[in-house]
Amino acid sequence: MVTAHKIQRAKRKVDNTLKAEKKTQETPVTATPQQSAHGVIYSKRLNLCPFTAPPLKAYTPIIGNKRAERVQQAAERLKGRRVLELNATAQGGGVAEMLYSSVPFQNNLGVDTEWKVISGNEEFFECTKGLHNLLQGMKGNFTQEMERSYYSTIADCARSEILDHNYDIIMVNDPQPLGLARHLKKPGMTWLWRCHIDIEEAPMDANPGLWDFMTNWIEPYDAAIFSAAHYVVTRWPLPSFIIPPFIDPLSEKNRELTEAEIDQVLTKYEIDRKVPIIAQVGRFDPWKGLDRTIAAFRYVRKEQECQLILAGGMASDDPEGARILDHLYEDTKNDEDIHILHLSLDNRLENWKEVNAFQRSANIIIQPSTREGFGLVITEALWKAKPVIAANVGAIPLQIREGDTGYFYETPQKTARRMINLLKNPKAAEAFGQRAKEYVGEHFLLPDRIADYLQAMDMALNSDGHHSMPIDSITSFHPWFKMSKRRQ
Repeated sequence: MVTAHKIQRAKRKVDNTLKAEKKTQETPVTATPQQSAHGVIYSKRLNLCPFTAPPLKAYTPIIGNKRAERVQQAAERLKGRRVLELNATAQGGGVAEMLYSSVPFQNNLGVDTEWKVISGNEEFFECTKGLHNLLQGMKGNFTQEMERSYYSTIADCARSEILDHNYDIIMVNDPQPLGLARHLKKPGMTWLWRCHIDIEEAPMDANPGLWDFMTNWIEPYDAAIFSAAHYVVTRWPLPSFIIPPFIDPLSEKNRELTEAEIDQVLTKYEIDRKVPIIAQVGRFDPWKGLDRTIAAFRYVRKEQECQLILAGGMASDDPEGARILDHLYEDTKNDEDIHILHLSLDNRLENWKEVNAFQRSANIIIQPSTREGFGLVITEALWKAKPVIAANVGAIPLQIREGDTGYFYETPQKTARRMINLLKNPKAAEAFGQRAKEYVGEHFLLPDRIADYLQAMDMALNSDGHHSMPIDSITSFHPWFKMSKRRQ
């Protein structure tokens, strides 16, 4: 029976879809609203500090005095050093999100840290997205055209005075700016590469051109940082560190919200909070398992009244997102209980608050990625004490302990049955979520992982050409994962 309520919700879905499509046309995904000359996003030296982070003492009630002292001691060893963070975008994606907190936080600790982004055209970002997909196991070849596009853009960036200061440590994030070290490294500089993606050696073994390409650009680096032990590329001749990503519990995305704040966001998107909510939040990306979520939801809806929120945005260095969004609109056009929400990135804090509200209003959060470097959106959901269903891939098992801090996605039918049980047993779901929040509080918060980060910088800076740090060394500040998980 088609009720007036369902008709009204279907109309709202169409209206929201049209609004999102209009927004997509108005705002190019390549926009970087806070970027200044030479790609500067944050620099105390240039008096460009458009965002802040709380001081260490604000986190002490969450992490305790002992953990706070560890952060302070790690920072003391780097005082007076100049650090530059480099990546490809200031909006969208976990790397930018972490930098918005970590850069001002490190400055609060007395570590002079700047942040810049490299520039590139659409061809370059199509190339680097293809490179990203190949490194994560997608079938295909790394072509000569891709290599030429990458080399040309990196050469242009190297000539753009992106290093206009005497930095001691250059931290390069992900493959996009990787090639800059070969162009710009000078004596006295320490370069580290931070790999955030679900990288595997097997795809490179199967694609010699890809292996040669990555090895050529990685050779000048003094060390590499990986999110989990099984991502370490053991045949690259440089020391490696294992440091998982983190969330900032005091950021706009993760702070506690009042019920009125949550209701305000849901009212804006005309979502009825009285109907149970299943949510997935994140970039519109082929690896995020969005089709899996929709399939499982459709089974749940047959037995239990509920609605699905798929909310996200697109990173400015990812041109693939618009195609994924179009596919979702087409696939769900007849589903009045599925809300596809393309969230604007024009106002970062507003975007974060909306994501926070969707996660806190959800009864269940699902993130069934097919590949995942770490999955910070999972960390965020766990921190909000929600029952989370995610895939057993990448570094997600660092966060999800089956039946304790979360559940692993199986088939759409089995996952649907799990979600139905959680919806019918809210007290059990609440207790389950509380255990998850405690686990994130112990392992994946900003201050602890920044302490690791600063220690890694200090070790690489003082290694004297690897003499005190063997090139095959692997340093972990926590027993995160067994090396046997890495395929040899």
